[in-house]
Amino acid sequence: MSRMAISTTVNGDPAEFLCDPGESLLDALRSSLGLTGAKEGCGSGDCGACTVMLDGQMVCSCLVLAAEAEGRTIATIEGVAEGSVLHPVQDKFLEFGALQCGFCTPGFIVAAKALLDHNPDPDESEIRYWLAGNLCRCTGYDKIVRAVQAAAAQMRQEGATA
Repeated sequence: MSRMAISTTVNGDPAEFLCDPGESLLDALRSSLGLTGAKEGCGSGDCGACTVMLDGQMVCSCLVLAAEAEGRTIATIEGVAEGSVLHPVQDKFLEFGALQCGFCTPGFIVAAKALLDHNPDPDESEIRYWLAGNLCRCTGYDKIVRAVQAAAAQMRQEGATA
């Protein structure tokens, strides 16, 4: 079986890699591109640890074939911060202690950022619904929800003063 050459954009930069036809996007990101933030928790799309954005849509990268990335745009946890400046979601996850082991954190942050990009003022119910595809075995979710609420408030305040 021959490998396929894939050209894509990852976190705003052009990227190329070779993949096997049946290789997952998660495996290509991790092994070919060295982007190890997304994790494989379940391999079946149930845990959200491998969440990335593909053409602006949240996907479980363990369920997407790497070949499907051809000509498309991918955003991973590695592209959330701007240089050394954390995104408000990342900052609030740290401030609120919304992580323990950290395994699920990249998926939660990508999903939370996607929510706030979609709706800058979500209520608690919407946050919980939006993040329902991400599982955490350590935190109990309340700190995660509070961190997202605080990030939303900070982003709205920053938007009002900009």
